[in-house]
Amino acid sequence: MLVSTETYASIPGYYSNNKIAQDLLSDHCTVPHPGKPLVQYAVMIDAGSSGSRVHVYKFNYCKEEPELENEVFHMLEPGLSSFDDDAEGAADSLEELLQIAVDSVPQSMQHCTPIAVKATAGLRLLGAEKSRRILQAVRSRLQDKYPFPIADIEIMDGKEEGVYAWLTVNYLLDNLKSSERGRSAATFDLGGASTQIVFEPEFALNAEHMLPGDHVYELVYAHKKYNLYQHSYLGYGLKEARKLIKSQIIETWKDEAIATGRVYHPCLPKEHKETIKWTSESVTKDVELHGTGAGHAACRGVIEKVFGKEKECLLAPCAFDGVYQPPLTETFGDRDLYVFSFFYDLTQPLGMPLQFTVRELGELAQRVCSGDPEVFRHVPNALSVIKRSPEYCLDLTYTHALLRIGYDVPPERLVRTAKKIRDAETGWCLGAAIAMIDSNQLCNRN
Repeated sequence: MLVSTETYASIPGYYSNNKIAQDLLSDHCTVPHPGKPLVQYAVMIDAGSSGSRVHVYKFNYCKEEPELENEVFHMLEPGLSSFDDDAEGAADSLEELLQIAVDSVPQSMQHCTPIAVKATAGLRLLGAEKSRRILQAVRSRLQDKYPFPIADIEIMDGKEEGVYAWLTVNYLLDNLKSSERGRSAATFDLGGASTQIVFEPEFALNAEHMLPGDHVYELVYAHKKYNLYQHSYLGYGLKEARKLIKSQIIETWKDEAIATGRVYHPCLPKEHKETIKWTSESVTKDVELHGTGAGHAACRGVIEKVFGKEKECLLAPCAFDGVYQPPLTETFGDRDLYVFSFFYDLTQPLGMPLQFTVRELGELAQRVCSGDPEVFRHVPNALSVIKRSPEYCLDLTYTHALLRIGYDVPPERLVRTAKKIRDAETGWCLGAAIAMIDSNQLCNRN
């Protein structure tokens, strides 16, 4: 990780009482780009469905565009949406993260370090009034207790979540330099409540172009415009998908569920039992699911149905749920596909490499669903990880199906996963922070 270090050069305008302000120096240069501050901090809090995370970024402006020098990251559970009607409790839950931000940003820079709290799909699902009260409590806490100027406290639009993640990954891969046009990576994010796809499609000369609609996002970065395809599927994040998959088998055996309150599920381990609340039309009933451990193919047979591939496609071609998507095989060539968040969290504890084919992801799901622990005995802690989660077969089968069936990624296509690139966290936060400081350059002292 790059950190501020022993740079002792003289920087006009960055002294106080003849004492060198070390926290205002950059490792990489002593003079900023004209019209820019040498150093700029930013605080981004990701209020996700499964937990909250703080990112404290230090940038330099040795060149016209910001360069990331350091990132402080910390996460905790639960997320804001778990507090339901307890708005003050939700605000309290961020105190630890906010204190980390205070400790990480030099005091002399705190007054010009913008902060944003951006909630994602989990809070969106909580409902307008409850989420409004939670966000207002968070805003009041920041205004009353903390020194940072507030840039945003909001529920982020799903399309921005995806686009900022795309910006993060391609920024860290140096794909956005002028000499690198046409090499941008696609990003697939899988959170708890939603999943996003973003890529820059290319069309052959005189061929059909991307059809107009809400899926088009024109991103301007470093004076260049990127025409992106993006879509955020609310309700298809991993935790929400689990609910769909468990309810799907109940819908298939509706009469049995109503009569006995019991249904067998192929995605759950043999002898596993759990009770869920099922609602269908006018019926609300507690139904006990009994796992059969039937294996990957049987589980996939249930999961395929949740994608709605038979839904009417009003704007062709469609990926799933009737949503238009330019085909990756025709418009994206052999450029990199990056999958992260739950894709990373599920594969890495089981010894998967950081790049694998979609077929290999399916084979991993098959091995987990087989219930044979010996195939993972060579991976430290893998057996305990699988044992702790009775939904591991379901989760891996879903992530494979999301790529192969949902997004129609060919089985031989290589995908890459990462929690960090160049020691910086992937996900949307860095991209959002770059956009934030672009419009909130509060430390410009030139």
